Amino acid sequence: MSGMVEAKAGVRAEESPQEAGLAAWARARRIVVKIGSSLLVDSNSGRIKSTWLNSLADDIAELWHEQREIVLVSSGAIALGRQIMGLPKGPLHLEQSQAAAAVGQITLAHSYQEVFRARGLTTAQVLLTLGDTEERRRYLNARSTIDTLLAHRAIPVVNENDTVATAEIRYGDNDRLSARVASMISADCLVLLSDVDGLYTSPPGRDPNARRLDIVREITPEIEAMAGDAGTELSRGGMKTKIEAGRIALAGGTDMVIASGKVLHPLRALRDGAPCTWFLAPSDPVTARKRWIAGQLEPRGVVEIDAGAERALLAGKSLLPAGVTRVHGQFDRGDAVIIRNSAGYEIGRGLIAYARADAERIIGRRSSEIPKILGYEGRTELIHRDDMALNRK
Repeated sequence: MSGMVEAKAGVRAEESPQEAGLAAWARARRIVVKIGSSLLVDSNSGRIKSTWLNSLADDIAELWHEQREIVLVSSGAIALGRQIMGLPKGPLHLEQSQAAAAVGQITLAHSYQEVFRARGLTTAQVLLTLGDTEERRRYLNARSTIDTLLAHRAIPVVNENDTVATAEIRYGDNDRLSARVASMISADCLVLLSDVDGLYTSPPGRDPNARRLDIVREITPEIEAMAGDAGTELSRGGMKTKIEAGRIALAGGTDMVIASGKVLHPLRALRDGAPCTWFLAPSDPVTARKRWIAGQLEPRGVVEIDAGAERALLAGKSLLPAGVTRVHGQFDRGDAVIIRNSAGYEIGRGLIAYARADAERIIGRRSSEIPKILGYEGRTELIHRDDMALNRK
């Protein structure tokens, strides 16, 4: 596919690393913030660090009032649950972890609800498993749910559903989960709040000559070699999983930053230029998503459109059922399809919002007729413009 913008708008080649990072933060409208257990839960008492959480809530409230959309990916359920249940220190068996997560998740959700309610904000709990971000239909449902929550100005608080996730079907850390969520919802920026203030050339606790990197633009073997392991009992991640998160984020067009969460008001500190490491994506989320649709997905069907629909698509509109004349193939909701014009030429590809059986029933009809025809409230468009990559000559 041609005609796609490869570089992010507003990025100047002569920017210093700090300027580039601050510019990325300033332009981010949809932000995912990952919070690790060691930042949120006191390792001695096993209780929430309320002063720190309140400072973070102040930061998020400021961003919310700036009309930014915030998603939290929060660890802490297992750490809280093990204290409540009186489980011993050290590694837990899977069934112990799952039980601790079930107990701790209630406390964690209540803590977020209370701290944001005091600031007039609404929170929502979203529990995901690996399958929810990997299997197409569940992926679409999860994305739609989070998009709807953000549209209603709620703050989704996401965690892995440890109670049902098994060793074979789990992330095991929230670094990668947060990157998958950021990619899934086309976030502009992913913030990994950590107990270190960025990526170092070697572990700073062991090497006095370790140097922090200001910017990473590509995950190279040299970057991977800088990763260490998790440093605390409460954490299941480490720099290795953060670099893997960076790979996921950059591929999805999402900027990522590793910043210290050990300070009060960590997001305010990030805004003010605190030391950190920025992973800057070469393209924005929409461009990255369109490239993925155009070149990496196997099309499962064909959608034929009339001349009026073709003009609408070229003008940047979504594809409505009224402009479709015929569909071919065996496709499900969320599958990639080829879009052909009335002359039979492929003009683009997209992710279709309906399975073949339902699509056949609504093509050529007005979007307002969809509920009556199908018996449920579906999408008004057959292919949304954000889920479409057009051939532009």
